[in-house]
Amino acid sequence: MKIKNKKFVYLISPAKIPNNIFYNSLELVFKSKKVSFFQLRLKNENLSKKILISKKIIKICRKYGVKFLVNDDPILALKVNADGCHLGQKDMSIIEAKKILKNKIIGITCHNSIRLAKKALINGANYIAIGAFFKTKTKKVKFRAKLSTLKKIKKFSDNPIVAIGGINEKNYRKLLLNKANFLAISGYIWNNNKYKPYEAIERLK
Repeated sequence: MKIKNKKFVYLISPAKIPNNIFYNSLELVFKSKKVSFFQLRLKNENLSKKILISKKIIKICRKYGVKFLVNDDPILALKVNADGCHLGQKDMSIIEAKKILKNKIIGITCHNSIRLAKKALINGANYIAIGAFFKTKTKKVKFRAKLSTLKKIKKFSDNPIVAIGGINEKNYRKLLLNKANFLAISGYIWNNNKYKPYEAIERLK
């Protein structure tokens, strides 16, 4: 069965962006034409470094038609003219974020919860992230989602669903075939012991 959405990758940055080699790798990954969104997720960098990195990545995103989102920080997203922001359940509320970002994209993690998904949609989220579906080393997994969760949400929402958690070349098709619109991927691309980033993404066909 062919995948309808060719640009199904929601790419999340590595925890650290060390040098210019990263930007070259990012451009090669974008050349695959599989990435729709790039989320900057830097938990341990100061604001000025985040702004500097954002400006460099935004240029590459614009070149390849990729939406640039900032994790956790609507104010930073506004400052760097990002396309939007991704929120966790403990971050600023969607309503408050909308006051800052107006019509920009706002997505939110809803773990494995139908209740949180419904609440997010009522509050105006543009997309919801569900997971983790598989084991992941990127972050500690408190919540595990099932394929049935995707199907239930699809029954009451047309908004895009981003599947998250341990996604790689062996399990990604299962999520797409069960109605996930986008797949949030980080470790498989950036911390892959077997493939370089551009090789890893080419294996997602």
